[in-house]
Amino acid sequence: MKQFWLNSVLNRPWLTLLFGFILIAAASMGAQNLYFRGDYKVFFGDQSPQLMAFEQMQKTFNKNENANIIIAPKSGNVFNKETLTLIKEMTDQSWLTPNSSRVDSITNYQHTWAEEDDLIVEDLILEVELINDETIAKAKEIALKEPNLLNRMISKDGHVAVINVTVQLPDADTPETALDTSKAVLDITNYLVNMTDEYKAKYPDHDFYHTGIVFMNNSFATEAQKDASTLVPGMFLAVIIVLWLLLRSFTGTLSTLIIIVTTITATMGLSGWMGYFLSTATVNVPTMVMTLAVADCVHIISSMLYAMRQGKSKQEALNYSMKLNLMPVFITSATTAIGFLTLNFAEVPVLADLGNLTALGVMLAFVLSVTLLPALLQILPMRTPKVVTDNDGAFEKFGDWVINNHKRLLPISVLVMAVTVAFTFNNEVNDVATDYFDSSTAFRQSTDFQQENISGMSSIDFALFGQKASQLNSPEMLNTVKAFSDWLEQQPEIDHVATISNTFLRLNKNMHGDNEDYYSLPQEQELAAQYLLLYEMSLPYGLDLNNQINIDKSATRITAIMQNLGSKEFTEFEQRAYQWMKENSQGYEIKAASPSLMFAHIGEQNMTSMLYGTLLALVFISLLLVFALRSWRMGAISLIPNLLPAGIGFGIWGLYSAEINMGLSVVLSMTLGIIVDDTVHFLTKYRHARLEGKDAKESVRYSFASVGRALWITTIVLTIGFSILALSAFRLNADMGLLTAIIIVSALAVDFLFLPAFLILLDKKTIKQEKKDATLQTA
Repeated sequence: MKQFWLNSVLNRPWLTLLFGFILIAAASMGAQNLYFRGDYKVFFGDQSPQLMAFEQMQKTFNKNENANIIIAPKSGNVFNKETLTLIKEMTDQSWLTPNSSRVDSITNYQHTWAEEDDLIVEDLILEVELINDETIAKAKEIALKEPNLLNRMISKDGHVAVINVTVQLPDADTPETALDTSKAVLDITNYLVNMTDEYKAKYPDHDFYHTGIVFMNNSFATEAQKDASTLVPGMFLAVIIVLWLLLRSFTGTLSTLIIIVTTITATMGLSGWMGYFLSTATVNVPTMVMTLAVADCVHIISSMLYAMRQGKSKQEALNYSMKLNLMPVFITSATTAIGFLTLNFAEVPVLADLGNLTALGVMLAFVLSVTLLPALLQILPMRTPKVVTDNDGAFEKFGDWVINNHKRLLPISVLVMAVTVAFTFNNEVNDVATDYFDSSTAFRQSTDFQQENISGMSSIDFALFGQKASQLNSPEMLNTVKAFSDWLEQQPEIDHVATISNTFLRLNKNMHGDNEDYYSLPQEQELAAQYLLLYEMSLPYGLDLNNQINIDKSATRITAIMQNLGSKEFTEFEQRAYQWMKENSQGYEIKAASPSLMFAHIGEQNMTSMLYGTLLALVFISLLLVFALRSWRMGAISLIPNLLPAGIGFGIWGLYSAEINMGLSVVLSMTLGIIVDDTVHFLTKYRHARLEGKDAKESVRYSFASVGRALWITTIVLTIGFSILALSAFRLNADMGLLTAIIIVSALAVDFLFLPAFLILLDKKTIKQEKKDATLQTA
């Protein structure tokens, strides 16, 4: 069957190319259906408990997705006429932001005070024309004491101020609404950035920064598009250069590039037909497919060139290469695809999409490598290489050195690997959502500035639910809200707490002639309800309390603005809050939700899920290796060099960073399928030599001579490919690319230094026994 297929391809190369390109063109047309989603919700499945809790909270209260404008006067003092004028003007103009529903700042803060029997509610700064020394001093005194403003709208030192624009983003449930969301994010971002640029020119003595969910969404989209426009072309250029330098064959390089281009276009086209969308994760599919497709081509072309150097004709060499590599290339493609398919165990949908599309690309690369590639090699002219080249001698000499020193290499390599693997215990699962972006990006610089000068960008919303309408006005529930808010403010992770209890405290004082002795909660439910009604009726449009209380006054939302911490600190804090409520409150339901909390949970859940995926991948890959090598013993031996590189890589990472984020949680499963390639090709050639009558040392020498160069080339290409990913300003992609590159290099070191020495020491079977085992396996 294999021979019939190869004969069909090699004897009818033009027909193979015609049918192949027609099918590729049909598949590629689906690319027009692709669209891009840059919102943070792509990281969460529809059934994610944290996402469901967050969306339920958004329905109960007003949406609070936001965009922040941080204003930092170079004088170091917000409370001067120029800066307050700037904040007032920007606040007023921010109401024109697309999709905006609310704008908060120190200038439009609804300050309350008593005037005889009346409650006065008005902006802290009414008009620009009224700003003078007296109003500035009054505004400063109020702002720096008001708990609803301090460390939220104004820093405690009064040197930085924030304008918070609350927006209503469309839900991205369908391709149409996803496009609406992306457009809304872009429109909001462009409006606020352009507005800021205008005020930057008008007020040059001020620095401006942008943070918030909207700008985070925009950064996701911007960095993904930047990667697509820079990393893919960069990788393509790197592949051309590496192939040309190492293969030294124009036909081989050109044929490989054709396979790469057709594989990528077919993969992205089929993904469009299947309804996939592009995201910060799947935008890397072309880079990964390009890198992995090269490996199949290099092995086929290298074996062909090797055979031609041995004196075979081009036709004989091509036949020899296809027969020798068809099964190994299929096995390596299948194991790589299995590794990527295990990303379906990930709790992050876009990582599962990355796995599915890359697996599709890998298998398409296999099909094209054993159809279009041999047809191209058959048709295109190829220069006959010299019988012996310096590079061949170099790999044979290296193989001889390994054989001659195998008794020393084995214990040394074992010791080095054991020490390196031990450092894996330094690693901890920890996701900091704001650190997903490199420090060179404007968004990361802005979040760092916000953290250092006023507060973190992260937050957790706590919704406290009573059992009946208007229960929030009851002294019991108000006391619980205040006690919980006070506890939150005492926690070291908290920068600010936005709570309705502060409003009740201030209103009770106001309604008693601004007497500080009455800065306490109302002691009667009816009185509290009257205060709240009077206050709400006095508030201007857009600045109501629906962001803090629900319609029937049975629930309230308490927002804790936190430092930009890791996932572990977030989940631990959440549990502490639940425990406090359990111990100090009865009869109230509490729920916590926020994008920051969602990211914290998904990181830890993802690692656990991927461990199961890795174990399943290991089982399937092991069975495939036993089948490919036709030896249970060789299959068992192959597990060692397949597992060690990941241990070494994570050990090196334990020394380098020791932080495992969402992107790194999938690396183990993903690389397991990739690093198997080296082992399969080395052991296949080794087994082939053993069955031809060579002993262990001669078989190792044959493996180095026949496949050493190909393994070297594929490792360089794979390393460069994933190292280019490491240049991404999106840290999940960068870290994933860097660690994968480290593991791939480690895999080559294990296969070139440890595996040969291990085989020579362990493989004491006679040639007769090898052939007998092979016969039994085949039977």
